[in-house]
Amino acid sequence: MQHKTQISNIVKRAKKSEKDNHRNESSKPAKTLKYPNGEYVEGIGRRKVATARVRIYKSSGDFIVNDTLVSDYFADIPQADKIYQEPFVVTKTEGDFSVTAVISGSGKSGQLGALVHGLSRALEKYNPELRPFLKESSLLSRDDRMKETRKPGRGGKARRKRQSPKR
Repeated sequence: MQHKTQISNIVKRAKKSEKDNHRNESSKPAKTLKYPNGEYVEGIGRRKVATARVRIYKSSGDFIVNDTLVSDYFADIPQADKIYQEPFVVTKTEGDFSVTAVISGSGKSGQLGALVHGLSRALEKYNPELRPFLKESSLLSRDDRMKETRKPGRGGKARRKRQSPKR
């Protein structure tokens, strides 16, 4: 009996070491990010429970969100690159700014909405003449839709009705 447990322990260790080796091989070397420096303009954006503190710099650099490239951070959202570039496209300022953002709360979709809102506010603060273009595309208005709160005695869901008695 003891012999079988020793063999199973050896097999478990071998499988664990294979997994560790596989993880080390698949991890790519981290790309060094080019952080901008100098003066910046800051805008705060919100969507659902997400809050984004966005800083735009006139200097050249990368578009960084939470210490990763924005394309990697929002890789799982389709068409995300078009969405976060929209404030720059509307104001015709693509490639003029480098951006850093710190986003917290909510999910990726809400964070993307908060990023766009913060970018628009920062661009408006940088140049007030851009306000009509951003306003026309409704990028300055905060999307106030939130998840509906749960009510007590409703079985866990926000809009679920109470169960009526059978008799």
